[in-house]
Amino acid sequence: MKSKLSLLVLALLAVSLTQAQGLHFGIKGGANLTKVDGKAMTDEFNYGYQLGGFAEVGLGKKWFIQPEVMWTEYRTRTADDFEDIINFPANGSNRQEVKLNYLAIPITLNYRLLDWFSLHAGPQFGVLLNQDKNLLENGRDAFNAGVVSLVGGAQLNFGGFHITGRYFTNINDISSGDVNEAWKNKGFQVGVGIRIL
Repeated sequence: MKSKLSLLVLALLAVSLTQAQGLHFGIKGGANLTKVDGKAMTDEFNYGYQLGGFAEVGLGKKWFIQPEVMWTEYRTRTADDFEDIINFPANGSNRQEVKLNYLAIPITLNYRLLDWFSLHAGPQFGVLLNQDKNLLENGRDAFNAGVVSLVGGAQLNFGGFHITGRYFTNINDISSGDVNEAWKNKGFQVGVGIRIL
């Protein structure tokens, strides 16, 4: 299902690119304030980062599509009952920091309310590239590799320079089949981007 949805989105993006009234490319980076919501994870937000590139595909004066390819790092910490959920032997796995690195592909539809201000929303597809091996030292993967999220936010546009703020939340559960509890990434992202083409 995920692969069919991804192919459909890519096909729509390809059609949009061929009919685009304006096409620009750029780079961006920023900070994440995220948490993994669910049992056995602490209920706190932690800082991470994001780096990558974006495109702007014009669909007229007010609308544009903004696909991105981002390396994102989310951080969280396990709670005291983590050992009970994963069924690890007593090996100090409670209260450990977890780093989840994703290749994230948000594709947002943006609407310019003003020349310098736009709102955006859309899906984000992510693939878990690696996780903290200290936490998973027994070789059991606790986190699912594929993630689908919803993102929404606002963007300030100053010529080729922009500042983006958005909120995201997962639609699907990121815990693997070995974990019976549902976990979801959610949080805030702030990024700064600049057009290079």
